[in-house]
Amino acid sequence: MSVNWHNETPLSRTLRDRIAHYRIVAAVANLGFLDSCSSHLMITNKKTSCSSRKPCDLMSGRGFLPERSGRAACFSMPQTGHRHRRSLYLRSGRPHGKQLEVGIPVSAAFDYATAKAWSPTRRVAVAWITRLEECFFLSIGSIRTAFQKHGIYQFINLYHRLKSRQGDQLKWGDEIEYTIVKFDHENKKVRVSCRAEELLSRLQAQEEVNALIGTVNHFLWRPEFAAYMVEGTPGVPYGGLLACFNVVEANMVVRRKEVQKLLKKGESVLSISFPALGSRDFTVPPMKPTPRQEGPGRSIFWPEDAVFCGHPRFKNLVKNIRGRRGEKVAINVPIFRDKNTPNPYIEDLSAYGEGDMISAAKPDHIYMDHMGFGMGCCCLQVTFQAVNVDEARWLYDQLTPITPILLALSAATPIFRSKLADVDSRWDIISASVDDRTAEERGLVPLKNSKWTIAKSRYDTTDCYIYPCSVAYNDIPLQYDEAIYKQLRDGDIDEPLAKHIAHMFIRDPLQVFRERIQQDDEKSTEHFETIQSSNWMNMRFKPPPPDAPEIGWRVEFRPTEVQLTDFENAAYCCFVVLLTRVIISFRLTYLLPISMVSENMKRAQKRDAVLNQKFLFRKSLATCVSAPKDNKVSANCGGKPSEDIEEMTINEIINGWLFGHTYWYSREMSGSLGKDDGFPGLVPLIRQYLDSADVDVDTRCTVSQYLNFISKRATGEIWTLAHWIRHFVDKHPAYKHDSEVPDETIYDLLVQMDAISSGKQHCQKLLGCHRSKTDHLIPSAVRRAEESFVMSKQKRGS
Repeated sequence: MSVNWHNETPLSRTLRDRIAHYRIVAAVANLGFLDSCSSHLMITNKKTSCSSRKPCDLMSGRGFLPERSGRAACFSMPQTGHRHRRSLYLRSGRPHGKQLEVGIPVSAAFDYATAKAWSPTRRVAVAWITRLEECFFLSIGSIRTAFQKHGIYQFINLYHRLKSRQGDQLKWGDEIEYTIVKFDHENKKVRVSCRAEELLSRLQAQEEVNALIGTVNHFLWRPEFAAYMVEGTPGVPYGGLLACFNVVEANMVVRRKEVQKLLKKGESVLSISFPALGSRDFTVPPMKPTPRQEGPGRSIFWPEDAVFCGHPRFKNLVKNIRGRRGEKVAINVPIFRDKNTPNPYIEDLSAYGEGDMISAAKPDHIYMDHMGFGMGCCCLQVTFQAVNVDEARWLYDQLTPITPILLALSAATPIFRSKLADVDSRWDIISASVDDRTAEERGLVPLKNSKWTIAKSRYDTTDCYIYPCSVAYNDIPLQYDEAIYKQLRDGDIDEPLAKHIAHMFIRDPLQVFRERIQQDDEKSTEHFETIQSSNWMNMRFKPPPPDAPEIGWRVEFRPTEVQLTDFENAAYCCFVVLLTRVIISFRLTYLLPISMVSENMKRAQKRDAVLNQKFLFRKSLATCVSAPKDNKVSANCGGKPSEDIEEMTINEIINGWLFGHTYWYSREMSGSLGKDDGFPGLVPLIRQYLDSADVDVDTRCTVSQYLNFISKRATGEIWTLAHWIRHFVDKHPAYKHDSEVPDETIYDLLVQMDAISSGKQHCQKLLGCHRSKTDHLIPSAVRRAEESFVMSKQKRGS
C-alpha cells in the first residue's frame, strides 16, 4: 500500500498514525457518491447513471463534500471483486489542489461494538479494525487461563486509575431493538424481512455524514443478532435536567420514522418480538434450516442466514456456544393449555428431523434449538451514569430487586414458534438459548473435565450484590475461581466487588481473535470486556471505557420487555430513571436476600403475573445510613438483613397501600411505620420527589401521564401487551383454541399492532387515554432555569 502524504491535515495525521496498525473502513462508503452540489450525501446506486451530479466520477466513485474551510473528505468503495476484497479510498485535501489518497483493503471483521475512533478535530468519524482471525472454542481453551488473567489485570488497572473519579452528572439513554417485518396482504402472511445489513449501511452512513459536516446525530444505529433486527439509541445521552424527560418519546418517534422511510412497500418496523420465529417460511427472502450440514447452529427450525451476516461475531457466538456445550442448545417452554390443546401435548417433529435432532424436546412444551429464538427477540434497556463508582455500585444493588417487578409489568412475549406459551416473557428463553454449560457443569453427569457445576446460564439473574453494605443479603453460595479472586484481592479490590468479578470469570470467553490476544493491560480492557459483555444479567455494572474520558461509571437496567409504542417505551425508561433519583434523594433501600430476587424473576414470567402473582418485597422503607454520601463508603455498614419482607402484588408495590388514607413519605418517618401500617408504593414516591423539584409544565404533564399509565397497568385496568395479544388470539375466528396460532391470526395481529404503533389506531385497553406533551427540543428558557436551579442547589450543598 503506497501513501502519499501531501497537504497534511489533522485528518491525514490521524490516518498516518493509525495506518501502521489498523485497516480503516468508513460506513459512509456504503452510500457510493458524495454530492458536491449540496451539503449532504446523495444515496445513489453505482449502477445508476448520475452524469448530472458533477464532479462525481462514475468510474472511480469519487466526489467531494465542501466544508466551510474549503477542504473536502472523500470516501468511496469501488465495486471490485468480492465484497470482502474491496478497497476503501479515503481522500482529504482541496478539490483542485494537492490531495491524499489511501487505498486500504476492507475486512469483514468490523467490530461495531468497540471499533469507533474519531479524528482529533471531530470532523470525520472513522471506524477501525485489524485483520482478525477468530478462535474456535477448542483453541480458546488453550489460552483461557492467560486470557482471564490479563482480563483481571486490565480491570484492576482501570479501577485504580478511575476509582477516584468524582462529580459526573446524570446522563442516561435507552436501547430499543426493532424487528423489520414484511406483510403479504394477498396471502395474509407476515414474515421477518432480513434486510438489516442493507438498512444499517444506510443508517450508519448518515451518522458518518453528520459527523463529517458537523451535524449532531439525534440517534445511532447498531446491528443486533438477527438479520431482521436493528438497534437504535439516542445520538447523545439525555442529561440530568428534568426537562429531558419530555424529549425521550419524541426521539423514539423520529427514530422509528428514520427506519420506516427506508423500507419497501409492505414493510414495517415494529418494536416487538416476532411471534412466528422458527415456523415454516418465516423469512423474506425465503431461507431454509440446514440441520444436517456443518454450520454454526444446526437448528431444525432456524436458518443460519437469518443471523446477521454483516459481522462475524453473531455466527461465531452461535458456533462457540454449541461447541462448548457439546450439543445444540435446548429450549423448552411450557405450552399454554387451552380447551382443545391435546393432553399430553407432544409435537410431531418428524418432518423437521430425527434422532438426536429432536431428542431434547419435552412433552407439554414448545421446543426450540437455536440461539436466535432468544437473542432474536427484542428488548428495552436503560443505561445511566452515576456520580462516582460508589453510587454506581449502590444503584446496581438497589435496582436489582426492582428488576422482576419491571419484567412482570412489561410482559410482552406470549407466543413462540406460533404457539401460545404458558409464560408471558422471553427471559428464560434467552437464558436457555445461550446456555453454553457442559453436561458436567449442568450437573447431569459427574465432574470429570469441568472444574465445577454452575447453577445458571450466563444469561440469568445476578448472584450477588456488589456494594459493601449489601453483603449480608448475599445468601446463596457464590461460585468463583479462587486464583482469580486472590489476584483481585492482591490488586486491592474490595471483597464484594472482587467476588462479583471473579464469579463472572468462571465463564469462558465466547469469542477471541488471535491477533487481539496481545494487549497492553495498562491501556486496554478488551479481554475484561470480552467476559463482562457475555455475562448477560438483569443488571450490569459498567466501568468507564479507557478511551472515552467523557464517560463515567454506569449501571445498565436490562430486564424490561420492549413495548409496542413509543409512549410505552418512554414511560418505562423515565420510570426507571426517576426511581434512581428517588433512591438517591431519599436514600432508601429496597434490598432483599438475593435468592428472593431469583424467585421473583421466576414468578414475573408466569402468565398474567401482574394480576395473579405475588412478589417478595421489602415492606419497610428504611433510610440506609451507609448510602453513598460525600463520595465515601461508610466503614460501619453491614449488619443483619431486614426481615420485614412480605409478599405483595404488583399493584401494591407500584401504587402502595395504607389503611384509609394517602401515605406521604418523609425521611423523618423512616422506620416509624408499624409492621401492618402499609407500603407507600413506587409511583407515590416518585410523585413526591417531583413535587419537591422545579419542573416545567409540559414536562410535569408528560411525566404524570407516564406515571398514570404505569399505575393503571399495575392495577390491571390497562393490559400488558402479553395479555392483549392473548385476548386477540382467543377472539380471532381462525384460532381453534388448541394453542396453535395460525398464520392468518398472526397476520391480523401484526396488522393491528402496526396500526397502533404508527398512531393510526388507538387501543384504550393497551394504552388507556394517556397523551404526553413530548417535544424534540427543550425550550431554552426552561433549560436555563433548570441549570440555574441545579447550580444554586450545588452551591448550597458545598
